[in-house]
Amino acid sequence: MSSLAHAEKFAPPAEPATARRNLIGLSRQELEAEMAGLGEKPFRARQLWHWIYHRGVADFAEMTTLSKAFRARLAETYCLARPEASLDQLSSDGTRKWLLRFADGQEAECVFIPDEERGTLCVSSQVGCTLTCRFCHTGTQRLVRNLSAAEIVGQVMLARDCLGEWPTPSGEERRITNIVLMGMGEPLYNFDNVAQAMRIVMDGEGISISKRRITLSTAGVVPMMERCGRELDVNLAVSLHAVTDEIRDVIVPLNKKYPLAALLEACRAYPGAHNARRITFEYVMLKDVNDGAEQAHALVALLRDLPAKVNLIPFNPWPGAPYATSEPATVKAFSDILFEAGISAPIRRPRGRDIMAACGQLKSASERQRKRETETTATA
Repeated sequence: MSSLAHAEKFAPPAEPATARRNLIGLSRQELEAEMAGLGEKPFRARQLWHWIYHRGVADFAEMTTLSKAFRARLAETYCLARPEASLDQLSSDGTRKWLLRFADGQEAECVFIPDEERGTLCVSSQVGCTLTCRFCHTGTQRLVRNLSAAEIVGQVMLARDCLGEWPTPSGEERRITNIVLMGMGEPLYNFDNVAQAMRIVMDGEGISISKRRITLSTAGVVPMMERCGRELDVNLAVSLHAVTDEIRDVIVPLNKKYPLAALLEACRAYPGAHNARRITFEYVMLKDVNDGAEQAHALVALLRDLPAKVNLIPFNPWPGAPYATSEPATVKAFSDILFEAGISAPIRRPRGRDIMAACGQLKSASERQRKRETETTATA
């Protein structure tokens, strides 16, 4: 299925004709068009943009630079709807995970990972996932639909609500400094909505997170990679996880459609990639599957002509997972081979494992509950 056909098949639900339109997620041009429909001049859209994305206001009544009559009119016609946090979990290491419920009752997860020098928000792009990567818990949840631009940017806004980050602070005071599109779903199968949401996030008069601090992760939707770099110019991360098509076909089934040679060629052509702005290759370490010294040397050969960094990710187990975590000494030896070849290969420290918030562990709590109920009924 092409990316366009995929986007159409799994499109977000349309807003009911009788509902107030949500202003969150609209582009500047769309917001100006809405104000023009009310007979207002473009500066009204700029005022609203400031209140929504710089101040973080969720109620028109609080927009005190607007007249009371205009605020009342806005409230009659529009809303400022964010996702609802139906579950808020805090890990022992400070990682925080929200289960987000959208207007149609569907759910996805969003994770905040604090570090000393940065705070990274991991954002979802779909409800479920279509890729069925064998090591990934999210891949065991069927794809329901794409998230809308409002639902994607709404994750950032809800996280800022919960962390007390409104109005937008200066860079040094921010808790959310970086965004990674590494949550539930494949972002390049929902590119239009992801792109609109990230343009809003990057806008300098609003949330204002630099494109250099946004990373989009893909399992390798080759036809969309060049467009992503050209239109968004964000950092690229590629879920690689294997050095041969034989292994990658099994653990990342998308490889059967876009094999390693095509994927690496798309990486070479990615706009803006250079030694000062490297492509990140994510590599989950699976015991006795992809973690040998021979495979480390093969990875060096694959990436030799690319501006590359490799993130080595210890496998994060989940119930029923078909793989085991590589031994720490094995991961260290793998990393050393890459470093000796001049490729940066840090070993990622697992975060949020105790609340199932680590890499590859996301799967909405409601989906897990439905599965348990189905299994209980079947057993009975």
